[in-house]
Amino acid sequence: MYIADHAADRPDRPALINGATGEILTYRDLNERSNRLANLFHSHGLRRGDHIALFLENNMRFMEICWAALRSGLYYTTINRYLTAEEAAYIVNDCGAKALVTSLARGEVAAALPPLMPGCALRLMVDGVVPGWESYEDAVAPQPATPLDTEWLGDAMLYSSGTTGRPKGIKRPLRDLTVAEEPNWQSTMRHYGFDSDTVYLSPAPLYHAAPITYSLMVQRAGGTVVVMPRFDALESLRLIERYGVTHSQWVPTMFVRMLKLPKAEREPFDLSSHRIAIHAAAPCPAEVKRQMIEWWGPIIHEYYGATEGIGRTQISTPEWLARPGSVGKAAIGILHICDETGVEMPIGECGLIYFERDAMPFAYHNDTEKTRGAQHPIHLNWATTGDIGYLDADGYLFLTDRKAFMIISGGVNIYPREIEDVFVIHPKVRDVAVFGVPNEEMGEEVKAVIEPAGDVEPSPALAAELLTFVAGKIARYMVPKSVDFVDELPRLPTGKLYKQALRDRYWANAGRPNPV
Repeated sequence: MYIADHAADRPDRPALINGATGEILTYRDLNERSNRLANLFHSHGLRRGDHIALFLENNMRFMEICWAALRSGLYYTTINRYLTAEEAAYIVNDCGAKALVTSLARGEVAAALPPLMPGCALRLMVDGVVPGWESYEDAVAPQPATPLDTEWLGDAMLYSSGTTGRPKGIKRPLRDLTVAEEPNWQSTMRHYGFDSDTVYLSPAPLYHAAPITYSLMVQRAGGTVVVMPRFDALESLRLIERYGVTHSQWVPTMFVRMLKLPKAEREPFDLSSHRIAIHAAAPCPAEVKRQMIEWWGPIIHEYYGATEGIGRTQISTPEWLARPGSVGKAAIGILHICDETGVEMPIGECGLIYFERDAMPFAYHNDTEKTRGAQHPIHLNWATTGDIGYLDADGYLFLTDRKAFMIISGGVNIYPREIEDVFVIHPKVRDVAVFGVPNEEMGEEVKAVIEPAGDVEPSPALAAELLTFVAGKIARYMVPKSVDFVDELPRLPTGKLYKQALRDRYWANAGRPNPV
């Protein structure tokens, strides 16, 4: 089934709820609005295989725009709402978007966009207008609320977050299916039990791959998506209780924020409706996950994958308790761990993580070199995103770090994630980044940059306390040589740390280029 079926069967069922305001979008309205927009796109000459883009906050129009593209055979590209005009225009131009939808909330940046994207003729703004833009509401209102004659299935063409370079567009070929036939999500929907009674809390930005994909999945099943305009630890617990949330998805930094709430604040909420809590996007410190399981019970499910769709692992709470730190066994694709030359590593040895598929599942848009760089040197149907890990004897995957962030000090490989996982459980640490900085003798040395928790004041004494804390929990050669403090680390709302920006400062100050 898809949204047209749910609009016919249960038209007044909420498809989307704004958790901050309580505003509701029903399936009837979602179906009619997405049809009107699909007809508008068609009237402007957009046809199967063309592109549209969204540059929006978590707006109540977000889902109807995606559904309009999906039922028109179009690619849709979601753009990080925090980008500058130049950064957003790069993505619009690179993907070849013929239409862009933004909002008045993005008005200041949007006002600078039109001359930067000459190929994008249809520019629509929700909730108001600024010069160079057309009112979204006025444009769609005259369009029919009936579907196109043939509703070819569209697809997402999303961009990597750009934490290790400029964003890369990830493109898959369109399939010869209509939107009503779309089979892609069935196994995931069954695995997590998504159905018409699902109430799914999405606390993350919809422009990111997992939040938009899972929200669309829930709506395909006929469930309700409760979206937060922005994550707030206490408010997320209130929403679970208020709406009887059954399913949710998180990133590890959200777990950390919730665990650091005073128990008197977080424990009174009734979370009994909550059956499945999914997490992904970044490795979760083992102690953080253990505390979440103690609090929420055995409802926590983890998966590992990438926007590129090269493969997927998944793991339940009981499996994880038996193998703490694992991200699970392969659910899509066959796992291989290889060295730099492509030779497979023995069980328990770290290397690049590859997924084997029947064929290469994607290409980086306009970049054949990067596409080839993601493929195995010999087996072109094996793909990697540069993550490092190892397999145990039962085929469970353990992540170590990204290849780009590995520190090589005196010829020894050091993985920052292991160090960060220890720092983050200290009560005086809100967030942490560990990376390599220049050292004339050793090549690199380990640096920790700390965002202190709450009202904690940075000081040499605090640095010494934190180094003593980690020294008892990791190998001596892994202990940072120094600690710096910042007011806020450059972590994206998706949970990913923009570590390259931090590293660049230290390498530039040393007069040496960042080797990443």
